[in-house]
Amino acid sequence: MTETTHKAPAKVPRTAAPARTPLSNGGRRSGSLLRRLAPWLFLAVPLALLITFTYVPVGNMIYYSFTDWDGVSPDRHFTGVDNYEQIFTRPELFRVFFVSLYYLVASAVQIAIALYFATVLSFDLRFRNLFKGILFFPYLINGVAIGFVFLYFFQDGGTLDSVLSWFGAGSDHAWLGDPESANTSLAGVSVWRFTGLNFVLFLGAIQSIPGELYEAAQLDGATRRQQFRHIIAPSIRPVVSLSVILAISGSLSVFEIPYIMTGGATGTTTFVIQTVKLAFQFNKTGLASAAAVVLLVIILLITWIQRRLVPDEKVDLV
Repeated sequence: MTETTHKAPAKVPRTAAPARTPLSNGGRRSGSLLRRLAPWLFLAVPLALLITFTYVPVGNMIYYSFTDWDGVSPDRHFTGVDNYEQIFTRPELFRVFFVSLYYLVASAVQIAIALYFATVLSFDLRFRNLFKGILFFPYLINGVAIGFVFLYFFQDGGTLDSVLSWFGAGSDHAWLGDPESANTSLAGVSVWRFTGLNFVLFLGAIQSIPGELYEAAQLDGATRRQQFRHIIAPSIRPVVSLSVILAISGSLSVFEIPYIMTGGATGTTTFVIQTVKLAFQFNKTGLASAAAVVLLVIILLITWIQRRLVPDEKVDLV
C-alpha cells in the first residue's frame, strides 16, 4: 500500500501596493480644485459683461446724480442732494408721473384682455392657431414703426376719422390735440402692442396645467367658468404676478410710442422722455441721472411691495 503525499501549495509572493507619491496626491488635489473652479470659469465672461455694462454704468449714474455735470465738459462739481430736491419740489418735473396713470390703466386692460383670450384659446377651438398669431403679431413689430403707423391713424382726417365717417360718426376732433385724448390714444396703442406678450405668457402657463385636471373637472360637471376659477386661476398666479410687475414698471418707463407720435407735446411727456430731454437737450446730465435713479428706486420699491403682498407660492392642485 503506497502512501500518497500531498504537497502544500506554493505561496505566491504578494506584490507590494504602490506607494503614494507626492505627484499623485498633487494630481488629485489639482483635479478637485479644477472641478470646484469649473463653474466659475464658465461664469467669468458673463459676469464680466454684466458688471461692465450694467453695474458700472449704474454706479456712474448714481455718482453723476450728485453733481452738476452737463455731459460734455470734464468738470464736475459735487452738489449733494440738490438734484433730488429739484425733482420733488419743481412741479414741472414731478407732474410727469401722473401721465403714467393712463398707461397703468391701459396695462390693467391689456392684462384682462390677454387673460381672456389665453383662457378661451387654451380650449379646443377652430382656427385657434390663427387667432394666436393675430394676437401675438403686434408685439413683433418694431416700436418706431408702430409709432409712425398710428401717427397717421390718429391724425386729422386720417384712418380713424375715415372709419368713423363710414358709420356716420365722423368728427373733426384732434385726437392728439389735447392732453386727455392724446394720452388716452397713446395708451390705447400700448394696449394693442403689448397684449400679445401677456397673452403668450398666460397661454404658456395655462397649457402647462396637467390635462387630467380638466378631464376630472369635466367628469364632475364643471363648466368652463368653474374650471377657470378653480384650476386655471390658481395655477397661473405666479405668471399673473410677473405680468403685474412688468405692467407697473412699463407704465413708469414708457418712451418710444409717445416720443415718436407726439415728441412729448400736448401734455404727453413721460418720465423717460423728460429724462432724455434733460440730458441731451438741456445738457443737465446730473439732474437727468437723479431722475433715472428715482425711477429705478420707485420700480424696485413697487416690486418689493408687490412681492410682500403677493408672495410666490408653490401651487399644488393634484
